[in-house]
Amino acid sequence: MTTVKRLGHVAIRVQDVERAKDFYVGLGMKLVWQDPDWCYLEVGPGKDGLALLGPGYKSAGPHFAFHFNERKQVENIQVELQQKGVKVGDLYEHRDGTASFYLQDPEGNWFEMLYEPKDGIPKNHVQGIKS
Repeated sequence: MTTVKRLGHVAIRVQDVERAKDFYVGLGMKLVWQDPDWCYLEVGPGKDGLALLGPGYKSAGPHFAFHFNERKQVENIQVELQQKGVKVGDLYEHRDGTASFYLQDPEGNWFEMLYEPKDGIPKNHVQGIKS
């Protein structure tokens, strides 16, 4: 069985993405990715992450994620869980170069199995974004 090795990020719902982003940047986090309705910050490159999901963000809700540096590991754990009868979502390709699937633990908590390239999540460069 493929096993988890790293709890990579937590995603929380916020009412104002800019206000929340400014707060966490003020605590020393670095902005990595920003879209109009969500953003992603890390403590440092490839370190613990925090996703801030705005009110209009519908692709996912609050969750936590285990990160893997090899895509094959995510593919393997998805198949292994399915073979054990666990209901898992489809593997999705994301715009930031990652790929993941979502599932729930037996208590109903949502989490994600995420492939993150070894070099980390590439930054997007949206004009006017403070990091």
